[in-house]
Amino acid sequence: MSGRRLAFLGLGVMGSPMAGHLARAGHQVTVYNRTAAKAARWTEKHGGKTAATPAAAVTGAEIVLMCVGNDDDVRSVALGANGVLAAMQSGAILVDHTTASARVARELYAAAQSHGVRFLDAPVSGGQAGAENGKLTIMVGGDADVFAEAQPMLACYAKAVTLMGAAGAGQLTKMVNQICVAGVIEGLAEGINFAARAGLDVDRVLEVISKGAAQSWQMENRGRTMAADQFDFGFAVDWIRKDLSICLAEARNNGAALPIIAVIDQFYSRIQARGGGRWDTSSLIRLLSD
Repeated sequence: MSGRRLAFLGLGVMGSPMAGHLARAGHQVTVYNRTAAKAARWTEKHGGKTAATPAAAVTGAEIVLMCVGNDDDVRSVALGANGVLAAMQSGAILVDHTTASARVARELYAAAQSHGVRFLDAPVSGGQAGAENGKLTIMVGGDADVFAEAQPMLACYAKAVTLMGAAGAGQLTKMVNQICVAGVIEGLAEGINFAARAGLDVDRVLEVISKGAAQSWQMENRGRTMAADQFDFGFAVDWIRKDLSICLAEARNNGAALPIIAVIDQFYSRIQARGGGRWDTSSLIRLLSD
Protein backbone atom coordinates (compact mmCIF):
# COMPACT_ATOMS: atom_id res chain seq x y z
CA MET A 1 0.00 0.00 0.00
CA SER A 2 2.91 2.38 0.70
CA GLY A 3 3.98 4.84 -1.93
CA ARG A 4 0.64 5.55 -3.58
CA ARG A 5 0.40 8.92 -5.33
CA LEU A 6 -2.27 10.90 -3.49
CA ALA A 7 -3.64 14.42 -3.47
CA PHE A 8 -5.46 16.04 -0.56
CA LEU A 9 -7.48 19.23 -1.02
CA GLY A 10 -8.62 21.25 1.98
CA LEU A 11 -6.34 21.59 5.01
CA GLY A 12 -8.71 22.80 7.69
CA VAL A 13 -8.95 21.46 11.23
CA MET A 14 -10.01 18.08 9.83
CA GLY A 15 -8.21 17.86 6.52
CA SER A 16 -4.75 18.83 7.75
CA PRO A 17 -4.35 15.99 10.26
CA MET A 18 -6.05 13.52 7.90
CA ALA A 19 -3.54 14.33 5.18
CA GLY A 20 -0.77 14.08 7.76
CA HIS A 21 -1.71 10.49 8.55
CA LEU A 22 -1.43 9.62 4.86
CA ALA A 23 2.05 11.12 4.68
CA ARG A 24 3.15 9.24 7.81
CA ALA A 25 1.89 6.02 6.24
CA GLY A 26 4.44 6.50 3.47
CA HIS A 27 2.31 7.88 0.67
CA GLN A 28 3.36 10.61 -1.74
CA VAL A 29 0.95 13.42 -0.90
CA THR A 30 0.41 16.64 -2.85
CA VAL A 31 -1.77 19.17 -1.06
CA TYR A 32 -3.86 22.14 -2.07
CA ASN A 33 -5.52 24.72 0.13
CA ARG A 34 -7.33 27.90 -0.82
CA THR A 35 -5.03 29.72 1.62
CA ALA A 36 -1.63 28.78 0.23
CA ALA A 37 0.17 29.52 3.50
CA LYS A 38 -1.62 26.59 5.16
CA ALA A 39 -0.40 24.25 2.44
CA ALA A 40 3.16 25.55 2.87
CA ARG A 41 3.02 24.97 6.63
CA TRP A 42 1.69 21.46 6.06
CA THR A 43 4.59 20.50 3.77
CA GLU A 44 7.09 21.98 6.22
CA LYS A 45 5.76 19.54 8.80
CA HIS A 46 4.97 16.49 6.69
CA GLY A 47 6.93 16.78 3.46
CA GLY A 48 5.19 16.22 0.15
CA LYS A 49 4.37 18.93 -2.35
CA THR A 50 1.99 21.86 -2.69
CA ALA A 51 0.07 22.94 -5.77
CA ALA A 52 -1.39 26.29 -6.77
CA THR A 53 -4.70 24.94 -8.09
CA PRO A 54 -6.87 21.86 -7.52
CA ALA A 55 -6.14 20.72 -11.07
CA ALA A 56 -2.40 20.95 -10.55
CA ALA A 57 -2.62 19.07 -7.26
CA VAL A 58 -4.32 16.02 -8.75
CA THR A 59 -2.20 15.59 -11.86
CA GLY A 60 -0.86 12.04 -11.75
CA ALA A 61 -2.66 11.16 -8.50
CA GLU A 62 -4.15 7.70 -8.13
CA ILE A 63 -6.52 8.75 -5.36
CA VAL A 64 -7.70 12.30 -4.64
CA LEU A 65 -9.24 13.18 -1.29
CA MET A 66 -11.00 16.43 -0.48
CA CYS A 67 -12.44 17.98 2.67
CA VAL A 68 -13.84 21.44 2.00
CA GLY A 69 -16.72 23.56 3.32
CA ASN A 70 -20.09 23.02 1.67
CA ASP A 71 -21.88 22.08 -1.55
CA ASP A 72 -20.69 25.19 -3.39
CA ASP A 73 -17.09 24.54 -2.35
CA VAL A 74 -17.35 20.93 -3.48
CA ARG A 75 -18.65 21.98 -6.88
CA SER A 76 -15.99 24.67 -7.23
CA VAL A 77 -13.10 22.36 -6.39
CA ALA A 78 -14.40 19.41 -8.40
CA LEU A 79 -16.10 21.04 -11.35
CA GLY A 80 -14.60 24.54 -11.62
CA ALA A 81 -12.33 25.86 -14.35
CA ASN A 82 -9.30 24.55 -12.45
CA GLY A 83 -11.24 21.71 -10.88
CA VAL A 84 -10.02 18.21 -10.22
CA LEU A 85 -12.20 16.15 -12.54
CA ALA A 86 -10.84 17.71 -15.72
CA ALA A 87 -7.26 16.95 -14.61
CA MET A 88 -7.60 13.52 -12.98
CA GLN A 89 -6.32 10.52 -14.85
CA SER A 90 -8.77 7.91 -16.11
CA GLY A 91 -9.50 5.27 -13.50
CA ALA A 92 -8.41 7.41 -10.55
CA ILE A 93 -10.63 7.71 -7.47
CA LEU A 94 -12.07 10.92 -6.03
CA VAL A 95 -13.10 10.71 -2.36
CA ASP A 96 -15.11 13.59 -0.90
CA HIS A 97 -14.91 13.85 2.90
CA THR A 98 -16.92 17.08 3.01
CA THR A 99 -20.20 16.97 4.91
CA ALA A 100 -22.46 17.97 2.05
CA SER A 101 -25.83 17.09 0.53
CA ALA A 102 -26.69 13.74 -1.00
CA ARG A 103 -27.67 15.68 -4.11
CA VAL A 104 -24.16 17.02 -4.70
CA ALA A 105 -22.73 13.57 -4.01
CA ARG A 106 -24.87 12.12 -6.78
CA GLU A 107 -23.94 15.01 -9.07
CA LEU A 108 -20.25 14.31 -8.56
CA TYR A 109 -20.72 10.59 -9.04
CA ALA A 110 -22.29 11.23 -12.45
CA ALA A 111 -19.75 13.91 -13.39
CA ALA A 112 -16.88 11.66 -12.37
CA GLN A 113 -18.19 8.82 -14.52
CA SER A 114 -18.32 11.14 -17.52
CA HIS A 115 -14.61 11.85 -16.99
CA GLY A 116 -13.64 8.20 -16.49
CA VAL A 117 -13.09 8.84 -12.77
CA ARG A 118 -14.53 6.82 -9.87
CA PHE A 119 -16.18 8.59 -6.93
CA LEU A 120 -17.01 8.01 -3.26
CA ASP A 121 -18.85 10.32 -0.87
CA ALA A 122 -17.24 9.71 2.52
CA PRO A 123 -18.18 12.19 5.26
CA VAL A 124 -16.53 11.68 8.64
CA SER A 125 -17.51 11.82 12.30
CA GLY A 126 -15.25 12.19 15.32
CA GLY A 127 -14.30 15.84 15.26
CA GLN A 128 -10.87 17.42 15.34
CA ALA A 129 -9.64 15.03 18.03
CA GLY A 130 -10.72 12.05 15.96
CA ALA A 131 -8.87 13.42 12.93
CA GLU A 132 -5.71 14.12 14.91
CA ASN A 133 -5.73 10.72 16.61
CA GLY A 134 -6.66 8.75 13.48
CA LYS A 135 -9.90 7.58 15.08
CA LEU A 136 -12.57 8.91 12.72
CA THR A 137 -15.70 7.06 11.67
CA ILE A 138 -16.21 7.22 7.90
CA MET A 139 -19.54 6.48 6.23
CA VAL A 140 -19.22 5.87 2.51
CA GLY A 141 -21.48 5.93 -0.53
CA GLY A 142 -20.45 4.48 -3.89
CA ASP A 143 -19.56 1.29 -5.70
CA ALA A 144 -18.24 -1.70 -3.76
CA ASP A 145 -15.15 -2.26 -5.91
CA VAL A 146 -14.10 1.38 -5.63
CA PHE A 147 -14.64 1.28 -1.87
CA ALA A 148 -12.49 -1.83 -1.56
CA GLU A 149 -9.59 -0.08 -3.32
CA ALA A 150 -9.86 3.17 -1.36
CA GLN A 151 -10.55 1.65 2.07
CA PRO A 152 -6.87 1.10 3.02
CA MET A 153 -6.18 4.82 2.46
CA LEU A 154 -9.15 5.86 4.57
CA ALA A 155 -8.11 3.47 7.33
CA CYS A 156 -4.98 5.60 7.85
CA TYR A 157 -7.11 8.06 9.85
CA ALA A 158 -10.16 6.05 10.85
CA LYS A 159 -11.23 3.45 13.39
CA ALA A 160 -14.20 2.43 11.22
CA VAL A 161 -14.81 2.72 7.47
CA THR A 162 -18.16 1.39 6.28
CA LEU A 163 -19.83 1.26 2.87
CA MET A 164 -23.45 2.34 3.39
CA GLY A 165 -24.83 1.98 -0.13
CA ALA A 166 -24.85 3.74 -3.48
CA ALA A 167 -23.66 7.29 -4.13
CA GLY A 168 -25.21 9.66 -1.58
CA ALA A 169 -25.64 7.00 1.10
CA GLY A 170 -22.60 8.23 2.98
CA GLN A 171 -24.00 11.75 3.16
CA LEU A 172 -27.43 10.49 4.21
CA THR A 173 -25.83 8.47 7.02
CA LYS A 174 -23.91 11.54 8.18
CA MET A 175 -27.24 13.40 8.33
CA VAL A 176 -28.58 10.72 10.68
CA ASN A 177 -25.44 11.17 12.79
CA GLN A 178 -25.92 14.93 13.05
CA ILE A 179 -29.61 14.60 13.86
CA CYS A 180 -28.80 12.29 16.76
CA VAL A 181 -25.87 14.40 17.97
CA ALA A 182 -27.91 17.62 18.06
CA GLY A 183 -30.66 15.94 20.07
CA VAL A 184 -28.17 14.53 22.57
CA ILE A 185 -26.50 17.93 23.07
CA GLU A 186 -29.81 19.66 23.76
CA GLY A 187 -30.85 16.96 26.22
CA LEU A 188 -27.49 17.17 27.97
CA ALA A 189 -27.72 20.97 28.17
CA GLU A 190 -31.17 20.79 29.73
CA GLY A 191 -30.09 18.10 32.20
CA ILE A 192 -26.99 19.97 33.35
CA ASN A 193 -28.91 23.21 33.73
CA PHE A 194 -31.60 21.36 35.73
CA ALA A 195 -28.96 19.82 38.00
CA ALA A 196 -27.34 23.20 38.67
CA ARG A 197 -30.65 24.91 39.46
CA ALA A 198 -31.59 22.02 41.76
CA GLY A 199 -28.46 22.68 43.79
CA LEU A 200 -26.74 19.41 42.90
CA ASP A 201 -23.02 18.88 42.46
CA VAL A 202 -23.01 18.77 38.65
CA ASP A 203 -19.67 16.95 38.35
CA ARG A 204 -20.91 14.25 40.70
CA VAL A 205 -24.20 13.98 38.82
CA LEU A 206 -22.32 13.48 35.56
CA GLU A 207 -20.03 10.92 37.15
CA VAL A 208 -23.01 8.89 38.34
CA ILE A 209 -25.31 9.06 35.34
CA SER A 210 -22.48 8.46 32.87
CA LYS A 211 -22.36 4.93 34.27
CA GLY A 212 -25.96 4.27 33.21
CA ALA A 213 -28.32 4.60 30.27
CA ALA A 214 -27.74 8.37 29.90
CA GLN A 215 -24.08 7.86 28.95
CA SER A 216 -22.94 9.39 25.64
CA TRP A 217 -19.82 10.70 23.92
CA GLN A 218 -21.12 14.21 24.46
CA MET A 219 -21.55 13.61 28.18
CA GLU A 220 -18.07 12.12 28.57
CA ASN A 221 -16.31 14.78 26.49
CA ARG A 222 -18.42 17.92 26.91
CA GLY A 223 -20.47 17.56 30.09
CA ARG A 224 -17.99 19.13 32.50
CA THR A 225 -16.92 21.86 30.09
CA MET A 226 -20.58 22.74 29.53
CA ALA A 227 -21.05 23.07 33.30
CA ALA A 228 -17.90 25.23 33.43
CA ASP A 229 -19.15 27.51 30.62
CA GLN A 230 -16.20 26.61 28.37
CA PHE A 231 -16.82 26.53 24.62
CA ASP A 232 -13.57 27.58 22.97
CA PHE A 233 -12.89 24.27 21.19
CA GLY A 234 -14.50 21.48 19.23
CA PHE A 235 -17.15 21.52 16.51
CA ALA A 236 -18.36 25.06 15.84
CA VAL A 237 -21.96 26.30 15.90
CA ASP A 238 -21.56 27.65 12.35
CA TRP A 239 -20.71 24.15 11.18
CA ILE A 240 -23.59 22.37 12.90
CA ARG A 241 -26.01 24.93 11.46
CA LYS A 242 -24.70 24.12 8.00
CA ASP A 243 -25.15 20.42 8.68
CA LEU A 244 -28.65 20.79 10.13
CA SER A 245 -29.73 22.87 7.15
CA ILE A 246 -28.72 19.94 4.95
CA CYS A 247 -30.71 17.55 7.16
CA LEU A 248 -33.80 19.76 7.10
CA ALA A 249 -33.63 20.17 3.31
CA GLU A 250 -33.33 16.42 2.80
CA ALA A 251 -36.23 15.82 5.19
CA ARG A 252 -38.40 18.10 3.07
CA ASN A 253 -37.54 15.90 0.10
CA ASN A 254 -38.12 12.50 1.72
CA GLY A 255 -41.01 13.42 4.02
CA ALA A 256 -39.21 12.70 7.31
CA ALA A 257 -40.41 14.70 10.30
CA LEU A 258 -37.66 16.56 12.17
CA PRO A 259 -39.60 18.76 14.61
CA ILE A 260 -36.97 18.72 17.37
CA ILE A 261 -34.12 19.39 14.95
CA ALA A 262 -35.98 22.39 13.52
CA VAL A 263 -36.23 23.84 17.04
CA ILE A 264 -32.59 23.08 17.90
CA ASP A 265 -31.48 24.70 14.65
CA GLN A 266 -33.22 27.89 15.77
CA PHE A 267 -31.57 27.61 19.18
CA TYR A 268 -28.22 27.58 17.41
CA SER A 269 -29.23 30.62 15.38
CA ARG A 270 -29.71 32.45 18.70
CA ILE A 271 -26.20 31.41 19.75
CA GLN A 272 -24.90 32.88 16.49
CA ALA A 273 -26.78 36.10 17.18
CA ARG A 274 -24.87 36.34 20.47
CA GLY A 275 -21.59 36.17 18.57
CA GLY A 276 -21.07 32.46 19.28
CA GLY A 277 -20.75 31.15 15.75
CA ARG A 278 -17.31 29.74 16.51
CA TRP A 279 -18.22 28.41 19.94
CA ASP A 280 -18.40 24.65 20.40
CA THR A 281 -21.83 23.12 19.76
CA SER A 282 -22.19 22.36 23.47
CA SER A 283 -22.79 26.10 23.96
CA LEU A 284 -26.54 25.40 23.68
CA ILE A 285 -26.53 25.47 27.48
CA ARG A 286 -25.90 29.24 27.32
CA LEU A 287 -29.52 29.72 26.27
CA LEU A 288 -30.63 28.02 29.50
CA SER A 289 -28.07 29.38 31.95
CA ASP A 290 -28.18 33.04 30.83
